[in-house]
Amino acid sequence: MQYRKLGHTGLDISPVCIGCMGFGEPSRAYPSWSLNEEGSRALIRHAIETGINFFDTANMYSNGGSEEIVGRALKDFTNRASVVIATKVAPATHDGPNAIGLSRKAIMTEIDGSLKRLGTDYVDLYQIHRRDQLTPWEETLEALHDLVKIGKVRYLGASSMKAWEFSKALHLQKANGWARFVSLQDTYNLLGREEEREMLPLCADEGVATVVYSPLARGVLARPWGETTTRSETEAAAGYNDETNAESDQKIVEAVGAIAKQRGISQAAVALAWLGSKSVVAAPIVGALKTRHIDDALAALAVTLTDEEVARLEVPYTPRMDYQGVSDPTMLARAVEQATGFKVSTA
Repeated sequence: MQYRKLGHTGLDISPVCIGCMGFGEPSRAYPSWSLNEEGSRALIRHAIETGINFFDTANMYSNGGSEEIVGRALKDFTNRASVVIATKVAPATHDGPNAIGLSRKAIMTEIDGSLKRLGTDYVDLYQIHRRDQLTPWEETLEALHDLVKIGKVRYLGASSMKAWEFSKALHLQKANGWARFVSLQDTYNLLGREEEREMLPLCADEGVATVVYSPLARGVLARPWGETTTRSETEAAAGYNDETNAESDQKIVEAVGAIAKQRGISQAAVALAWLGSKSVVAAPIVGALKTRHIDDALAALAVTLTDEEVARLEVPYTPRMDYQGVSDPTMLARAVEQATGFKVSTA
C-alpha cells in the first residue's frame, strides 16, 4: 500500500477510505440496509489486511451503532496508532433541543459520545456533517479548535457546502489562529461534477484535500445502466435519477462499461480510476458491503486511464442541479428526524 499525506498535513492515509455508514444493526434506524456486526467486522478485517488504514463513520449512522462496531473491530484487529478514524458531527443522537447542529454545547456533547462509542481517547479527523445555518461560524469554529487543543481531536474536516461558505470558514480560522479544516468531504463522481466549478479549485488553492463520498454515484456507475440493487430499491438515488440528465448519464455509464470490458476490470474500478486521476482527491470513500467492493477500489489504484478514455468518460456530461446535501436548517432537521427517529428542534 502506498500511503499519501492528507492535504498539507503530515497524516498518512491509505488512498482508499472505508465508508462505515453501512455498518450497524438495521433495527437501529438509518440505514435500513446496513450489515450486522458480524458482517461488518469481516469487511473491516479484510480492509486492514489489505493495508487500508482510513475509516469514516458518523455519530448518526445506525444511531451510534456504526461507531461502536468500528471501535470494537479496530481494537481487535489492529493497533490504534496505525489507523485513521474519522467521524462526523451535526445530526442528532438524542431527542429535544440542542440535539442537532454545531453549537458549542452540541459539539462538546457529541465528541464525548463518539469517543465513548469508538472506545478511543481521540478522533483523528473530526468533520462537521453539513453546515449549521443557525449557529455563527465563529462559535462552531472556535469550539472545534478547542477540541484540537485539548487533545480529543487531531485534525478537522468539513463536508458539503457552498464554496463561498467554505472560503469564509477558512478565512475565519486563519484570521483567529484557529485550527483549520484540512479536508473537505464532498460528493464527486462521473455523474456529479458540479464541484469542478468552484469548490475543487478552492480546495486546490488552499491545500485542502477532498475525501469523496458517493464516488460511484450510489452504485449507478458500478453496474449496467438500469440494473438495480437492494439498496437502490429502498432509498432514493440522491440526485442520480434526474430524468433531464438520464440520456447523458446512460452514455457515461455505458462508456464506463465499455472501458471495463476492454480492460478486463470492473466498472467500479474504471470509475474510481477516473477519480484517482484528479490530484485534489485524497481518497474516495468506498461504502463497502462486500469484500469485492474493497478489492475493486484497490484494483483501481493500479489503473491509469488514457487521455482518450478520460475523454470518452467526460464528454457526455451535462450540467445538472448542484447536489450537495441539505443545508437549510428546517429541511436538515426533517431529514435527521426521518433518518434517526429523533425529535429535534432548530428553534
